[in-house]
Amino acid sequence: MNTPHHDTHACPECRAEQWYRVRQLAHGITHIDEPHIDPFYRCNIWHVRGRDSDLLVDSGMGVVSLCAQVPWLRERPVLAVASHAHFDHVGNHHEFAQRACHPAEAHILAEPRSDWNLADRFAVVEMFTALPPGGYRQADYQVQASPATRLVDAGDVIDLGDRVFEVLHVPGHSPGSIALWEQATGVLFSGDAVYDGPLVDDAYHANSAHYQDSMQRLSHLPVQTVHGGHFESFGRARYQQLIAEYLAGQRAPGCPAG
Repeated sequence: MNTPHHDTHACPECRAEQWYRVRQLAHGITHIDEPHIDPFYRCNIWHVRGRDSDLLVDSGMGVVSLCAQVPWLRERPVLAVASHAHFDHVGNHHEFAQRACHPAEAHILAEPRSDWNLADRFAVVEMFTALPPGGYRQADYQVQASPATRLVDAGDVIDLGDRVFEVLHVPGHSPGSIALWEQATGVLFSGDAVYDGPLVDDAYHANSAHYQDSMQRLSHLPVQTVHGGHFESFGRARYQQLIAEYLAGQRAPGCPAG
């Protein structure tokens, strides 16, 4: 990434060590996020500790090094999975040696053009409540290339030794959107397919018909806990409600989250 500069935006700069927030959740899951980004754009980063290796779902915007500020992420082998290749989800993927995504978006990880990953439209300075160190200018922001070392599709599994996650292909928000399902715990990492906020099916390469089909398939999963790409986690009742509202056309697209 090029050295950032200020856009005209009246908010202070944040120190690098203040950029990420880390919380321990149930089922050995760690939640990492960037609290100085507006919630509509703030990506949830999920870490799961396994017996043999670890799993990271998404990596944030990349304006501050994730591994430099959360150094324990380097202590064990970790597979960094992209729920999809929008800028706010893959900005730090280049920091990890093992990276996975769906084949439909592998070209975006390898060549992260700002018109493909939505940064050209949505990586605006107004998304920040505090600027990253050195300030920020949209024209200088660029996701670094992080070619996939593994491609995953529907039915594939990610095996951590003592925990197994099934890959679900859930296109709609984007062609290569995936979710990860752990049957043993009822945990679903849903990416931007389902989260408790305005769902986006009208941005570049989104497809509302595909979204409807994905929601129909997701509705049959016996989900207990959902960890989405944005906003707070939620349980089974809210999961079913969100899907039902979308399928009924009651959840109109809102502020475009990546």
